[in-house]
Amino acid sequence: MSAPTLPAVEALRNFDVAAFVNRRRHGLVLSALVMLASTAYSVLGLVKLATFRASIFDLVIFDQALRGYAGFGAPTAPSVGMQYAGRMDFVQLADHFSPILALLTPLYWLGGGPRTLIVAQGVLLALAAIPIWRYTERRLGVVPAHLVAVAYAVSWPVAQAAGFDFHEVAFVPLLSAIMIERFDADRMAAGVVAAIGLLLVKEDMGLLVAGFGMYLFVTRRRFEGAAFILFALGALVVIRSGLMPMAGASTAGFHWAYGNLGASLGEVALSLARDPLGALWQMVSPEAKVDTLAFLLWPVLLTALLSPLTLAAIPLVAERFLADRPQWWGTEYHYNAFIVVILLCAAVDGTARLAERFRGRNLATHWAVAVCVIGLTLVPRFALGNLLEPAFYEGEPYVAAAREAVANVPDGVVVEAANAVGPALTSRTTVLLWGPKAYDAPWIVADVARWTFPFGEFAMQRRRVDEALAKGYRKVFERDGYIVLNRP
Repeated sequence: MSAPTLPAVEALRNFDVAAFVNRRRHGLVLSALVMLASTAYSVLGLVKLATFRASIFDLVIFDQALRGYAGFGAPTAPSVGMQYAGRMDFVQLADHFSPILALLTPLYWLGGGPRTLIVAQGVLLALAAIPIWRYTERRLGVVPAHLVAVAYAVSWPVAQAAGFDFHEVAFVPLLSAIMIERFDADRMAAGVVAAIGLLLVKEDMGLLVAGFGMYLFVTRRRFEGAAFILFALGALVVIRSGLMPMAGASTAGFHWAYGNLGASLGEVALSLARDPLGALWQMVSPEAKVDTLAFLLWPVLLTALLSPLTLAAIPLVAERFLADRPQWWGTEYHYNAFIVVILLCAAVDGTARLAERFRGRNLATHWAVAVCVIGLTLVPRFALGNLLEPAFYEGEPYVAAAREAVANVPDGVVVEAANAVGPALTSRTTVLLWGPKAYDAPWIVADVARWTFPFGEFAMQRRRVDEALAKGYRKVFERDGYIVLNRP
């Protein structure tokens, strides 16, 4: 009768209490880091929203799309639709192919809005620290894992993403970290699922997945690597040339930025093949591109260059640096968050290779300490540094006038709003972007005291108000440059 209990007794004898306690303690430390990071990211975005430093492009775009999903309809985004196509029923998937946003729909069933998106983004960005910790712990040990997780949490690409509205990039660090960590652990099924998830984040994520396939191929996993490359590039073509035009995009897409190289993916590839040296020069000119590369590689002490995993980041970097959009080249916006996890994990891999070659017992720990310290010293330079400034929470003096202007717009109407005003109205109105082109919406909230996107020149903002008044609009409110107009 006692035989069935023998395995349980043996298990109790072999149970390592100390190891269990250590794992639990490490889990609590990591959980605390994730909670602290998600709070910091959320506060950063929520304060900017409350003080009229968020924007219609892109916070309102995604809010409108989620409202479409939540109503079991198409994810229409009138704000971007009127700007690009002159249509109120424009589907957000034609702007950027991001069906993964539908996963956030339940939050809108509970009454979500722009604040919900900002908090969700903060949580998603912070959660990537968990697979990063597991990957680093396996390669370098527990102490470096904690330090690298902190380095990720304070990294400037993540800070810039958290500090600039909401974007689909919120899903990328977590999914790319899962993909890398699971393949490293030889648990490929979950890694493949994460890779498929990346393809649903944005139309160009096939480049990232194909880059990861290149890494697999050169690390002697040739079948998996070739499969990743072929599937990712195939998905890229299908999405850009098939699914997005079906949703309403133009043939090349609204964000085609390679007119100097060609009008299609094929023409761009042919142009690069004809002049590879010119393409290499364009990757480092102007100087802003070199600065961005330095900010990406220096915080990890260049060790990412010792790992073939860096190959996964090259296609997305090339996509940005070969474009004719200066805003894609620098460190100001969210674009670098697409590759931050790849470069950080590549740096971990490069350090592990270095430690193995030189048999440096403490090399990994010293490297992790340095990377963590460098990340912390960069905090004041980028968006997270705003949290340390009392003035950040107060906002500008004109915020009170902006709130009053918003209060003068009734619920349920269509309103053309200045870029920074729209997020405060999107929960209760249909917001369009106020710009050089008039949409004849019944309500307008203009700003004639500060330059606002998308106006090319500041004086045009006042002219737009004068033109509206000439068309029969009447002035409902005016204070500190904010003007509310209504057409009876």
